[in-house]
Amino acid sequence: MISHEQKPMLHFLFVLTSASVIGLQAWMILFNNFAVEVVGLDGQHIGILQSVREIPGFLALLAIYFMLVIREHRLSALSIVFLGVGTAAAGYLPTFGGLLVTTLVMSFGFHYFETTNQSLTLQYFDKTVSPLIFGRLRSLAAAANIVAGVLIFLLNPLLGYKYMYLFMGGLVTVAGFWALRQDPTHRNIVPQHKKMILRRRYSLYYFLTFMAGARRQIFIAFSVFLMVKIFHFSIREVTVLFVVNNLINYFLNPLIGRAI
Repeated sequence: MISHEQKPMLHFLFVLTSASVIGLQAWMILFNNFAVEVVGLDGQHIGILQSVREIPGFLALLAIYFMLVIREHRLSALSIVFLGVGTAAAGYLPTFGGLLVTTLVMSFGFHYFETTNQSLTLQYFDKTVSPLIFGRLRSLAAAANIVAGVLIFLLNPLLGYKYMYLFMGGLVTVAGFWALRQDPTHRNIVPQHKKMILRRRYSLYYFLTFMAGARRQIFIAFSVFLMVKIFHFSIREVTVLFVVNNLINYFLNPLIGRAI
C-alpha cells in the first residue's frame, strides 16, 4: 500500500522515468540511420561511439560523491536535463566529433538518472512494495517508448533529423526543468549511506550485471546498425521493431514484478 507521503515521490519518478526513456528511445531509433545516412559512419566509428556511450555508465559509481553536495532528487532531475540537451543537440552536430560530444552528454544524463532512480525507489518504498513499483516503472517505460516510437513514425515524413532530435530532446529537457522545481521528499525515511559498499555475498549479482551490460552493449552497438547499413532499414522500419518490442515489455514487466 502506497501512503500519502510516498505519492509525490511516485509521481516524480513516473514523470522522470517517462522523460528518460523517451529521450533514450528517440536517440536509439534515430542514431543508426542518422549516423549512416547523414554522417556516413562505418562499423569502427559506431564501436567507438558506443564505447564512449558507456563511459558515463562506468562513472556512475561517482554519483555517491555528487550526493554529498546535491540532494539526490535534484541530481536525478539535473540528469534528465543533461539527457534532453544531449539528445536535442545531436542533429545540430552531424559529424563524428559532434556525435561523440552529444552522446557523452546524453549518456551522462541517462546513466546518472538510472542510478538515482533505483536508489530513490528503494529508499521510499519498502521491500514488499518496491518490486511492484519497479514493475510499474518498467511498464511505464515501455509505454513511453511506444509513444516515442509512434511520434517518430508520424514525424519522420514531416521533419528532418535535426528537428526530430530537437523536438524529442526538448520534451525531455522541459520535464527535467519541471523536476528541478519539485521536492517530493519527506523526512520519515532512514538516511542512506553515502559511501561505496562492496560485499562478497553480492558477487553473483555483480557478475550478472557485468554480463548483462556486455550483452546489451553488443546488441545495441551492432544489431540495429547492421540492419540499417547492410539491409537498408528505414527509420520507420526500425521504429516498428522498437514499438513491437516495447509492446511485449509493457504487458510482461508488471507480471514479472508481481511474480517477484
